[in-house]
Amino acid sequence: MKLKLFNTLTRKKETFKPLKKSEVGLYTCGPTVYNYAHIGNLRTYVFEDILRRTLEFNNYKVNHVMNITDVGHLVSDADTGEDKVEESAKKENKTVWEIADYYTKAFKKDIKDLNIKEPATWCKATDHIKEQIELIEKLEEKGFTYTIDDGVYFDTSKFDSYGHMARLDIKGQIAGARVDVVEGKKNPTDFALWKLSPNDGTKRQMEWESPWGIGFPGWHIECSAMSVKYLNQPFDIHTGGVDHVPVHHTNEIAQSEAANDKKMANYWLHGEFLIIRDEKMAKSKGTFITLNNLIEKDIDPLAYRYLLLTTHYRSKLTFNWKNLGAAASALNSLYDHVREMDNPKVGCAEFEREFEDAINDDLNTPKALAIVWNILKSNYPSSAKKKTLLRFDQVLGLGLDELKKEKVSIPKSVKTLATKRERARRAKEFEEADNLRKAIEKEGFVVEDTANGPKISKKK
Repeated sequence: MKLKLFNTLTRKKETFKPLKKSEVGLYTCGPTVYNYAHIGNLRTYVFEDILRRTLEFNNYKVNHVMNITDVGHLVSDADTGEDKVEESAKKENKTVWEIADYYTKAFKKDIKDLNIKEPATWCKATDHIKEQIELIEKLEEKGFTYTIDDGVYFDTSKFDSYGHMARLDIKGQIAGARVDVVEGKKNPTDFALWKLSPNDGTKRQMEWESPWGIGFPGWHIECSAMSVKYLNQPFDIHTGGVDHVPVHHTNEIAQSEAANDKKMANYWLHGEFLIIRDEKMAKSKGTFITLNNLIEKDIDPLAYRYLLLTTHYRSKLTFNWKNLGAAASALNSLYDHVREMDNPKVGCAEFEREFEDAINDDLNTPKALAIVWNILKSNYPSSAKKKTLLRFDQVLGLGLDELKKEKVSIPKSVKTLATKRERARRAKEFEEADNLRKAIEKEGFVVEDTANGPKISKKK
């Protein structure tokens, strides 16, 4: 089955056709490094990792680029308020550079703990000020900008297809309905390309000289400047969270395509929200759980990854501790099965075809996981199961290739108790069988009844 992906641009599932035969340019919107990523943010990065792994599973070489937003992301999407990194620096009594560095490292630890592959290129907004200024100048030359006291803005009324991806009702927009009003803006949807530093005596830590005065870039311009630098334009796939559709990605498209007279990207993919207490997880609302919070509760981060795989990336997922616990149990059970398998040999072809069909159908991870469990229930030799499961894990990323077969030495006394229990069970002496089970557990082992007889393993 050919790889099919749901393209937000067209609102349709489309057969993926890269610009180059065996290569894919992939740009994923990275974190704003003013605080820890919460597990809702991390859901997006897991979905993007599944996408990348699926592309590689289909033998594409992926040039993956991810930005680090360390300047320009204000507390409001309306280009008002303080820069999030500057605000965090004041609260923590640190420099903006210390804040950005600390939370960048924290983010990279999170993605490592979740077994997310690092991009080929990390690109920081503050390392690309020159490219951003040059792109703004290009837009200015083409007549897409205007300058007010606050800074340089993109005139969305001059870009005919503005808001197409988000299906925005531009004519129906009223100032203040979607965003706060910036005095002097021509249209409610116009957005900042370059913000001028305030002249009220306050001093920003991050500011640069520009043709328009001392200031800093807007949030959206960084992605346009860096994506074209590292992937050219157009490139194949751009991704992010669904909340990026109406503002950030809409504005990226406008400025990139206005500047270069070319489509920005051919496919746009967006991951849905993680829901907690009937609303999306958000730092501003206090519905904020980090990966480290899970680790402090002795929860394996890959159990959270497993939980995310149980729901399609385009569907909302409700988070609670009960469903995370169920995911952890399922993952541990999978690990137990794999640890006991023989060395991989020839795989299970029919299941491999089913898995490929599932994952190539717009990254259908719930169906892919169901196929994993169907393999475990099948009559294939364990060596064949392991071969196939390791192939699947190239996409699922659950760390199955790191599991080692456990060599458990079972004492003779425990084996004797298990034999007696099996006799009692067959004789339907269930009370005696239960007492013998408890005696086995006191010795540090558990017994499981299987079609092939009792199975003894170390108690965890």
